[in-house]
This record gives sequence, C-alpha cells and structure tokens, in this order.
Amino acid sequence: MYKRCYSLRMRNYISQPRTLGTALRHLLELLDGDVQAIYREEGLDYRPRYTPIMRALSKGQPIAIRDLAVAAGITHSAASQTVAKMKRAGLVEQVSGGDGRERAVKLTRRGRALLPKLEVRWVATNAAAQALDRELSKRLTECVEEAIAALEARPFRDRVREREGRLARRSMK
Repeated sequence: MYKRCYSLRMRNYISQPRTLGTALRHLLELLDGDVQAIYREEGLDYRPRYTPIMRALSKGQPIAIRDLAVAAGITHSAASQTVAKMKRAGLVEQVSGGDGRERAVKLTRRGRALLPKLEVRWVATNAAAQALDRELSKRLTECVEEAIAALEARPFRDRVREREGRLARRSMK
C-alpha cells in the first residue's frame, strides 16, 4: 500500500512541467554528473567546473582572477569560488600579480601533472557534446549561446520585472 501511494504521489509530482531553471539544472546534472563519474572512475580528484580555469592556466602563466573569469566566460564570483575549491584540492596556488598589488593564480605541480590526462578527457567530452548536438533538432550549444547573448543584452531580472508589471496592471483591470 505504501509503495503504491508513494508511486502515485511521485507520478503526480513528476507529471508537472519543469520550469526553465529546473530543466537547466537537471541538464547540467546529467552532463557534469556523468563527466565527473568518469573522472572518479579514472581516480582523478577533479570536477568539471574546474575545466575552464584549468584550460586558461594550462598555458603556464599566472593569471589574475578577473582575467580568469573573462577567459573562462564566467562571472568574477564564480571564478573566485572555483579557484578556492581548486586551491583546496591542491590544483592551483595564488601568487603575487605583475604589479604586486593583485593576486594571480597558477597551477601547482599537481595541477600541471594532471593536464595530460585531462586533455584526453576534454577532447572526448567535446566530441561527445558534438555528437549530442547532432542528435537534437537544434544544436544545444547554439541554443545556449543564443540565450546567453540575449540575457547579456537584456538581463533576466528586467524581463521578470516587466512581466510582473504587466501582470499587476492586468489584475487591476
């Protein structure tokens, strides 16, 4: 009986349409979760979110966090948080920047030693993403890039506020 009730409740819960945020988080969980599982299977203490930072630092030169954010295509806050996690994992270290006032980040010996294994996985991951794109009616990469461009041109906050205003005016009529 419990199993049946639980199953009915779950079916009712699951049948509701996903919101955009929920769908995007689930998509990212499916993609990053499987990539991280591969790293774990290979015995690598590494997370997919480190990849843009590792790729930028793989050239060998220390880079300021703000420049890492730009190179990785993420916010300064996200770059800072990722660097902190990577530092705890022993992949990066902070050093004095060129002018002595700012802090820069560089790969540790451990981080550099991981690069050859990671680069093989990055190539395979990109090939798998391209294969996924070919299975879809529209390339996922293209859709994501379009959405990013649209939101950079007009932030989602503005779009939500506009809709709130329209809904409020409509409810007053």
